[in-house]
Amino acid sequence: MSTYTSRFTRPQVRHLATAQRAAPYRQSTSAQHAPAPSQADARFSTVEELQATTAELETYMNSLFPPLKFPPSLAARILTHASHPDAIYRHNARMNFIGRRVLQSYLFLFLHSSDALKPEHDLDLIAERAINTYVLGEHVAPLWGIGRIVRWTPVNVNSVSTGPALRRDPSSLLVSLAPNSQRSIGMYKVHGATVEAVVGGVFHQHGGHIAHRFFHTRVLPHILLPGNPQGLHDAFHRHALDICEQMGGVDAPLVVSQAATEAPAVS
Repeated sequence: MSTYTSRFTRPQVRHLATAQRAAPYRQSTSAQHAPAPSQADARFSTVEELQATTAELETYMNSLFPPLKFPPSLAARILTHASHPDAIYRHNARMNFIGRRVLQSYLFLFLHSSDALKPEHDLDLIAERAINTYVLGEHVAPLWGIGRIVRWTPVNVNSVSTGPALRRDPSSLLVSLAPNSQRSIGMYKVHGATVEAVVGGVFHQHGGHIAHRFFHTRVLPHILLPGNPQGLHDAFHRHALDICEQMGGVDAPLVVSQAATEAPAVS
């Protein structure tokens, strides 16, 4: 058996087991530092505002990948970052934790199954560049309209030129800013973490069978960046596209019968 340049000596499927045991996962440290609510602090939503926002976020999630449906509480959790004041009620750290490990698991299974894999390939480095949070935020999140809906607070919003509307609602910041400004306020990181939370929500709500198809049709094809050191290594692009095509393309149905996916077998 060939020995690859990687710290991973066993199949990465163990990450899925980790994700399934993640229910008691503790709140993220960023959420722990969220300020306590106060009647005098107008930043926090009232109960009515929170309910209206939850309905909006549920509608968005339920329209994103039909026919997949997400309960209101899960949709609101997926789309609320720990930096937002309403994170005291719910935020996406746990779904982000699960989604990150789901992505790692499916990516490593894909790499191990590929004929393009060579002994000199560094699997750790390939994975780090392919599913880097910033890569997901820059190249996948815009396709899902994450920037228009995710609730978050930029950490350096005062470092960019902002108008009154943005100062009132920093989470409304969209991709009209220059790339350097987007990175400086943490936009790509927050949007990428939300992509990971969406993957975690799909796995949590709909299971590994659908999450597997989701990875190969809604995520992997969009991180093929030819000639770019970021994104999936060029050597694996053909295999990624072949699997996506076998499943029906980037708009393939996510809900299919088990029998329809048994042949041909893919990673």
